Amino acid sequence: MRYAYAITSALLLGGAAATLTLNPSDAQTAQNEPGAINATAAPRAGAPMSFADMVTRLSPAVVNISTTQRITVQQQANPFSGTPFEQFFGGRGGGGAAPRTQEAQSLGSGFLISNDGYIVTNNHVVSAGAEGATVESITVTLADQKEYKARLIGRDALSDLAVLKIDGANFPFVRFGDSRQARVGDWVVTIGNPLGQSGTVTAGIISALNRVGQGPYDRFIQTDAAINRGNSGGPMFDMQGNVIGINSQILSPTGGSIGIGFAIPAEQAKPIVDTLMKGASVERGYLGLMPQDVTEDIAQALGIAKDRGALVASVTPNEPAARAGVRAGDVVLSINGKEITAQQSLTYLVGRERPGSRVTLDVLRSGRRQQIPVTLGTRPSEEQIASQDERFDPEARPQTPRSSENLAATAGMIVQPLTPAIARSLGVDAAVRGVVVADVDPNSDAAAKGVKRGVVIRTINQQPVTSEADVTRIIQQARASGSKRVLLYAQQPPQNIARFVPISIDDRN
Repeated sequence: MRYAYAITSALLLGGAAATLTLNPSDAQTAQNEPGAINATAAPRAGAPMSFADMVTRLSPAVVNISTTQRITVQQQANPFSGTPFEQFFGGRGGGGAAPRTQEAQSLGSGFLISNDGYIVTNNHVVSAGAEGATVESITVTLADQKEYKARLIGRDALSDLAVLKIDGANFPFVRFGDSRQARVGDWVVTIGNPLGQSGTVTAGIISALNRVGQGPYDRFIQTDAAINRGNSGGPMFDMQGNVIGINSQILSPTGGSIGIGFAIPAEQAKPIVDTLMKGASVERGYLGLMPQDVTEDIAQALGIAKDRGALVASVTPNEPAARAGVRAGDVVLSINGKEITAQQSLTYLVGRERPGSRVTLDVLRSGRRQQIPVTLGTRPSEEQIASQDERFDPEARPQTPRSSENLAATAGMIVQPLTPAIARSLGVDAAVRGVVVADVDPNSDAAAKGVKRGVVIRTINQQPVTSEADVTRIIQQARASGSKRVLLYAQQPPQNIARFVPISIDDRN
């Protein structure tokens, strides 16, 4: 499949970036005369007069990357099969139709990092773009229009990086710079292949640093330099001609550039690229727990500052965190002295450590801080992580246990003991202790937070609950202390992944 793009030219009115001299219609323009207005504009302080010399040096190292993909499409069965019309609508065959294949192409950018043909790009540039698709070939086109077939040396989906290799020698190449020295407001230049327009140069400034993306390890450089589809994998240069970023994503409601583009910092990319060039896979540290953000409600319930730390929702048995004694309900405040924040999440910081390294977690447990040393494991594949990380679904309809005669209304919830029979009917592990929600006031904050019939509550304010009396007592204690919230530790069958849920106990709500 080929994509055609319409290029529209426009005349800019009223906003030209040049000085305009107005003269009477019959006047001649003065040339080098005293008092004449000079139309040559000087650059702003710190701005280059032109990027041309730098671009001339760097462009030969920037490449276009295209893939040829084969897509298998399952055809629908012939509805006329077995009828007299079969010969007219579909020819031979039974009720099913053989799959057919289609060819598709993708376009992206990359850059040479060695004279023997190693190339860096985004993983998504050289990945199949649709279900049932396979990449059959990768073609690299240099600035002199020479084409080479490329081999995929290595890829890392989590960082969206890939390394290719073309055969040859004495290729022009560029080097990584130190993105840690980059500052908001610095000039940057990008070169790439947007919408198939090879060798396109755009310039802008760094708009922000450490932008958090959708992935656990995304910490992007944001720029207002124009980045469009096809720029992916191309370099972002500083004014010394060093690669400080790899263009990766844009934020746009239209699909085109609106001045919000993102690049993977060289600081993160270079170690991964070095590993991939050796043919090795990227390994990241792993604790084996499920962290939860400390929201304002959770922070108030725990009496800590919001947006600081990671609340441990669950711990995977026999993994590093569990072996070190980390428990559900702990709040991890820092790792090796580095604070856990929205920009530095627990997953991000742990992933930057080597498997097998020993780290120290600063943990808040029941109001007391303690240090827990942990030897990190190796992060499993994303498929394995996904199977462990099933999210609490407040809309799922649980199996309904029978009601008990002795029910207590507490913060809008009616609860009863979690008996072995009820636990079995809900698919809850026999070792779990708690109470099960029999009903919820639909106007309560508990209902608004997703607590519903069938939810198992294991602790409230990190105190175990096994009866209606426990629930009533803890909530009454919280109210007496002036607290407006309590923190439930609850799990929803059938996933049975426990989560912390802050609910209001304010009588006015």
